[in-house]
Amino acid sequence: MTDRPRMLFNAFSMAAVSHHAQGLWAEPDSRQLEYTDPQMWIDLARLLERGRFDALFNADVIAPYERYQGSRDATVHEGMQFPTLDFSTLIPLLAYHTEHLGFAYTQNILQEPPYAFARRMSTLDHLSGGRVAWNVVNSFLPGAGRNLGYGGLPDHDELYERAQDYLRAACKLWEWSWDDDAVVKNRVTRQFADPAKVHEIKHRGPYYAVDGPHLCEPSPQRTPLLFQAGQSAVGQKFAGRHAEAVFIGSQDPGNAASLVAGFRDAARTAGRDPGSIKVFVPRTYVVGSTEAEARRRDTELLERQTIEGNLARMSVFLDRDFAEDDPATPIGELRRRPNLPKELRALLDAGDRDDQTLGELILRIGNRRFPGTPEQIAADVAAWQEAGVDGINLQYVVLPTSFTQFVDHVCPVLQQHGLMQREYTDGTLRDKFFGAGPRLPDDHPARRCDG
Repeated sequence: MTDRPRMLFNAFSMAAVSHHAQGLWAEPDSRQLEYTDPQMWIDLARLLERGRFDALFNADVIAPYERYQGSRDATVHEGMQFPTLDFSTLIPLLAYHTEHLGFAYTQNILQEPPYAFARRMSTLDHLSGGRVAWNVVNSFLPGAGRNLGYGGLPDHDELYERAQDYLRAACKLWEWSWDDDAVVKNRVTRQFADPAKVHEIKHRGPYYAVDGPHLCEPSPQRTPLLFQAGQSAVGQKFAGRHAEAVFIGSQDPGNAASLVAGFRDAARTAGRDPGSIKVFVPRTYVVGSTEAEARRRDTELLERQTIEGNLARMSVFLDRDFAEDDPATPIGELRRRPNLPKELRALLDAGDRDDQTLGELILRIGNRRFPGTPEQIAADVAAWQEAGVDGINLQYVVLPTSFTQFVDHVCPVLQQHGLMQREYTDGTLRDKFFGAGPRLPDDHPARRCDG
């Protein structure tokens, strides 16, 4: 289909009852209620490795959603991304039961001081043999700011300033505290390391002061593979300086090229190779032996989802409490109301029937999926590749059924077309993504002492 390198594939999940397709944890083929059972995660990791996925990518939140009805009640009732476990504790177990699969861990920069977090990530990198990534995020939930002692969330730009300082401190610990030859391990002299080659970093930033030295000897990657999501101007600038992989929220390959170019330009401005950032899009596929079968299954699954859970989630994502508009109101009636906010009017314009309720519309918008045959799905992946996208963050509808069907029926077709790897290469997760060694490239700011 194309001469470009193969695409990267992450399985997008969450250590919770429900991630995005609210209500479908109750399906008879779902194992989502087993989210606290290690065996469920082991089985999932082995499945993904059989399909030659690059990584299991775990999303996370540090507070319940509470925008809808001004309450967390719907979130709790639905099990919507709440409760949620600390996925980092699962990574060593899953690494033990796999050989190549990577593990991306989401943690926001407010959760833990950079000194302690740097040790956590180095520990995971050691125990996994260099197969971990960190998804660098700024929390979007006010409850996280309250519970972490900030009295609420700092504003958007301040969060990025904090993140910049956090990354500089953590990367100095990973990259500069231990020389490459600091570890001696001499059994005869009983010397483990050379004190002259283990350094304090003396980081002094606007938000964090860290002396060091780093508590861990250098791990296989030193710095974990760095993911980031953020499409604002300040988010793109941040990604251009730090990220090795980013997510864009595009739903159409036709408008993805400009977003991809924006991140490439941001990397170039930061003095980096523009190809040193991999760009991912989220996709959700419903597989069928025929297009009609796939569409029928997609419709059935959508009908079995809960509107309330989706309203709780989308009220946060779209920054509007949809309880204020009465979700049972037909969108045709809402359209006729005077003085509608332009954001709500634009949302209503996405509806295709006047008798469709606001709740039904939100359910559909919050669950955009591509139903099709394996060949049609491969063609969709190829279209994203042609738009300059490097990878797919594959979301499930029902866990593990969605991933099982993809591995059994779609992966072989993708591999046949050169869109997905047939076999793993050796090395760390960074090696597998870029094929250029286990460490950050020399042009990454973290490789400079002022990083």
